Amino acid sequence: MTETTGLATGRITGGTALVTDRVPSGGASAVLRSVVARPTLTIAFLWLVLVVLSAVAPTVLTAHDPLAADPAAKLTAPDAAHWFGTDQLGRDLYARVVHGTALTLQAAVLAIVIGLVGGSTIGLVAGFVGGVVDAALMRVADVLLAIPSLLLSLTIVTVLGFGTTNVAVAVGVASIATIARIMRAEVVRVRTAPYVEAASAGGNRWWRVLLVHVLPNASGPVLVLTALEFGTAILAVSSLSFLGYGAQPPQPEWGSLVATGRDFIASSWWLTTIPGLVIAVTVLAGNRVARALDTERRATR
Repeated sequence: MTETTGLATGRITGGTALVTDRVPSGGASAVLRSVVARPTLTIAFLWLVLVVLSAVAPTVLTAHDPLAADPAAKLTAPDAAHWFGTDQLGRDLYARVVHGTALTLQAAVLAIVIGLVGGSTIGLVAGFVGGVVDAALMRVADVLLAIPSLLLSLTIVTVLGFGTTNVAVAVGVASIATIARIMRAEVVRVRTAPYVEAASAGGNRWWRVLLVHVLPNASGPVLVLTALEFGTAILAVSSLSFLGYGAQPPQPEWGSLVATGRDFIASSWWLTTIPGLVIAVTVLAGNRVARALDTERRATR
């Protein structure tokens, strides 16, 4: 669908451009061809499904108690009984990684929601109102962008204190400026579109023009950026957890698992390597799916 067609549809439906999904024809064979053609995307999607399942229903994937210690089996290498090995207290590392998914994923999702809501609101107001309001809000965003995100997160979480929720808030606040910039640029582009000008000239109230005509048509790139921020949020949350700001022992969290294993890295490599690989694969899978969404969005414009 071309951009012209999308704008025409936007005029008919009150400014919301309708985009139909391109479903491959041919039934199961077409789906199979799509999977074969893009195996990395399929693997990434399946991995993310597995991560979500680990966070929602960890007992489906493991029957071990992540907090149960077995001193007789401490620092056991990966084997049939303990797929990821055991830690210095004899706790099953696979169970701790699976159960630790919930805290890590919850923190990442909360951080994304905070960044999306805060950044979208600031960018929407700045781009739609313009003038002094736009200049003031964007200067604040520039100041935040000038500070490295991890350093800003560290500053915020130091003020708020320890805990997974505080880590999520810190990471979310640090991502507001980036999302605000993207939303503001899209709003400035959309607000000059013919259907938006027609809606304003037709007597619609400003808030209706903003929410019904501008916001839906400016949100596409922001949502794609939010998908890309998923991997960044997991890295940031795990980094702060690694530094000791996240969930406190004995609760498992991906970053804290890596931090705990660093004292035994010379003799028990699995304590840091396996949780680190889980973090890396999850971030790569999230980025792969986000790039696919961005490609589809560009193709349907």
